[in-house]
Amino acid sequence: MRGLVLLCGGAELGFQLPEGAEAEKVPARPGKADVDRLLTSGPQRLVVVGQDGDLAAVALRLLRKDRLGDIAVGYVPTAHSEIAQLWGLPRETSASFDTAWSAEPRDVPLIRDDAGGVLLGLGVVRKPRGVAYCDDTEALRGEAELLEVRPDPRAGSDTSSSGLSVTITRGRLLKRRTRLAGRAFQLGGSEVVPERDGVPCPRPMSRWTWYRHTHDFRLVLPPTSV
Repeated sequence: MRGLVLLCGGAELGFQLPEGAEAEKVPARPGKADVDRLLTSGPQRLVVVGQDGDLAAVALRLLRKDRLGDIAVGYVPTAHSEIAQLWGLPRETSASFDTAWSAEPRDVPLIRDDAGGVLLGLGVVRKPRGVAYCDDTEALRGEAELLEVRPDPRAGSDTSSSGLSVTITRGRLLKRRTRLAGRAFQLGGSEVVPERDGVPCPRPMSRWTWYRHTHDFRLVLPPTSV
């Protein structure tokens, strides 16, 4: 088996790679110049070693190059990872790499936004104030402490009907949580700075939408994953 291991932002594994694995050092959150030149024609396996924002950056390049369907991506997190927690990836580095290198990929929801980004683990909006909808259901009118959006592991393969889950937390002391699921989430109101997989949006936004893409992301997962 052959594949490419992307060491993002100075990440190191600390052990010898298996036969057929080639390592490439790239910056944190690698972009077009870093990723596109490494993509070969036909099916390919990538292993991303880094943080959630690094994996999302690679997924964005696959989306832009129309390679979501034929490239499987494994992930070895080097810090706390919402993606690993969501999809049940091993916590120990060597076990995580073994999974990323040898397990089978599964289609998982790829969440996009209307600012051109993608979300694979956790999207956050702090202290939203305005009106929000999850599909046709009113999710918020007024203000809240926290808004969280994740890909939904329970979503099926129909990309037109579901794909994300939303948790809205109200109250500072006595916290009240509302949970919804759907294909799209829209927020409009006061300016906020959404965060995608740990990376803040570069500018405040008064309107924001997260929605499931029409094609899923091929993430390598352990057999016992959700």
